Amino acid sequence: MTNKTQRSERRADALSKDKIVEAAIAILDTDGEAALTFRALAARLSTGSGAIYWHVADKSDLLMAATDAIISRVMANVVVADGPANSIRAIALGVFDAIDTHPWVGAQLAGEPWQAAMGQILERIGRQLQALGVPQHAQFNAASSLLNFILGVAGQNAAAARLKGRVTDRSAFLASVAAQWTQRDPSEYPFVRQVAAQLLDHDDRQQFLAGIDLILAGIGTLR
Repeated sequence: MTNKTQRSERRADALSKDKIVEAAIAILDTDGEAALTFRALAARLSTGSGAIYWHVADKSDLLMAATDAIISRVMANVVVADGPANSIRAIALGVFDAIDTHPWVGAQLAGEPWQAAMGQILERIGRQLQALGVPQHAQFNAASSLLNFILGVAGQNAAAARLKGRVTDRSAFLASVAAQWTQRDPSEYPFVRQVAAQLLDHDDRQQFLAGIDLILAGIGTLR
């Protein structure tokens, strides 16, 4: 009995939480959150579910660990240089690109904003706001505004990524939406009709960065 327990412990140690998280990320990237089960994970790792439970409590714990791993890589690779404003842009774009690559991360961040990954983003943004000279009493609101914008776009990107699985031609899809906008009553929707043409060829990344710049411009007045 003791030998069996020792062998189980050695197998669990050899597996490691990092290996489990990497396997989970691969499943999430390929097949989405619904496909991430402990049975699928065990099959991918050629092990038993019990060995996985040794390191991970449940699916929620695993999703948070996977999200934290992705965001940790983003924060490690972000180049903080050329002033705090540009550093904030780099942090925001790093998160944006990570969500574009891993749509499930956007859903996780938007759905569970209290997790460790969120603290990483908030800390990096907060340090740059301090470097910008934002007064201490305004730092939390400024950081929250940036974070909420990033989260909002994160949720939209996650939804858009799921849509990409059903709609392969982005231009055709946007053209269809723009056509619907232009058909609305001009007396009730003058602005919507006006910007319909811009919807056709807009760049999501550039639009995201424009939003960050608008928030930064407002934050600049706090100094």
